[in-house]
Amino acid sequence: MNIFKRCHQKVKQSFKESVLLLRSIPSVVVALFVTSVITMNILANKTLYQSQYLAIDAGILVSWLSFLSMDIVTKHFGPRASTRMSIFAVAVNLLVCLIFYIASIIPTGTDFSAFNSVVGGTWFILLSSTVAFISSAIINNFMNYGIGKLFHKNPDGKLAFVTRTYISTFVGQFFDNLIFAVLTFTVFAPIFWNGFHWTFIQCVTCSILGAGLELLFEIVFSPIGYAICKNWKRNTVGESYFIYMKEKRNESLN
Repeated sequence: MNIFKRCHQKVKQSFKESVLLLRSIPSVVVALFVTSVITMNILANKTLYQSQYLAIDAGILVSWLSFLSMDIVTKHFGPRASTRMSIFAVAVNLLVCLIFYIASIIPTGTDFSAFNSVVGGTWFILLSSTVAFISSAIINNFMNYGIGKLFHKNPDGKLAFVTRTYISTFVGQFFDNLIFAVLTFTVFAPIFWNGFHWTFIQCVTCSILGAGLELLFEIVFSPIGYAICKNWKRNTVGESYFIYMKEKRNESLN
């Protein structure tokens, strides 16, 4: 019973912390982040280019926004907060996919087969993208935070921001692309898509190229991310969340 009570208390505290966090992060960032995750999941159904050693899916067009959002939140709120936001986005994405699927199977008098095939989605793509995104989010967020800790003299400087952002983005994007590509195009696609598949070399080269292209997007838009972080710190964004977390740490010490 005591174990049950402790678990219940932890879940309750975790929920309270998540609610407070989502209230503290500016809504525009949360909205853009969630939208990018949902859009990335839909675009991943289309292969833009495929050759013997290279393959790229359309998710690359928007995945950079997801990682830039996580980097901004990690810098200001920390890696745990960014990971919580990522889990929230995945939950919303699963809900949207469920609604899309229900809409696709409702019978109509008109032929909407093309529409249904798009919004209905594919279960193994959803599974692959969910596993890949959560894994890469954890890698990106904690690597970003760890690299930032190396800049003792000026942790809030531009050099610190771009270093932690560029490295964590490239590594995180690589694993996101690799896990998704391997699961989707080498494990499930040969079974459910009439033999269509990517080779492992294509998965690796796709992951490297995709990470490189997404890093270029990050480089282009990182000045905006850096400006947002400076603005948040100057205006003490999320102060109530930081006060709550400080009180929580003090209680655990006592």
